Amino acid sequence: MRHPWPFWFEARRYGFVLAANGFVPTGAPVRAPPPRCYDYVAGPVGCGPGTAMPKLHEVEIHRLRPTQVTVGLIEVHDKRARLEALKKHDQQAFLYDHPIPAVWGPDGKLYITDHHHLGRAASEAGIDTGFFLVEDDLSKVAIAQFWPRMAAANWAHPVDQNGKPCSFENIPDHLEKLLDDPYRSLAGFVRDAGGYDKTPTAFAEFQWADFFRPRVKIGPARADFDAAVASALKLARSPEAAQLPGYKKPP
Repeated sequence: MRHPWPFWFEARRYGFVLAANGFVPTGAPVRAPPPRCYDYVAGPVGCGPGTAMPKLHEVEIHRLRPTQVTVGLIEVHDKRARLEALKKHDQQAFLYDHPIPAVWGPDGKLYITDHHHLGRAASEAGIDTGFFLVEDDLSKVAIAQFWPRMAAANWAHPVDQNGKPCSFENIPDHLEKLLDDPYRSLAGFVRDAGGYDKTPTAFAEFQWADFFRPRVKIGPARADFDAAVASALKLARSPEAAQLPGYKKPP
């Protein structure tokens, strides 16, 4: 079903915004709504842990909590540039077509379990809200049990920027605080260039990053990174990589 974002932005053009109780003139006092969720049949609905609602939610990006320690900032910056090149309603359409999986955690916080690069890119691009597929509600679970349960479900991966396991306490509380691991970017670019197949295997990109880490040098300039991608593409098809998820035999 076609989503209503073009209609929503068209309404803003003519001096109206969509509120919980209908249309009101822009500038008129409106009580702040709860975090927004949208049922694409019924319309706006309540949002939050424990609420009976559709699986696809629209939530403010600043509320998101990561479940990892790192991202590849080169990949983030490229995704941000692509988002910023879109018009506002096209940004929302893109995020609607690429929802981010997430879990409700303690104190009503929303923890994303994948697509950290897209979430960080959207945050840096100044996009207010995105779309999320909520996989579970663990809001009643004590924080001491929350992280072990997330790890057991392959929804959390505390590994530092050097590829070393670390404590759950090292996972930052905001997407903007994620650390840069350039080998995460390298793994993503090699996959996008066809070096290996996308796979449902949990944390496959981390495995490829760790494979490249001792074998490929990444210099400080973007040209150095591009050269590293070319080298890594050859390695990805080598027998050394045959046990990694998504491996593709050379033609």
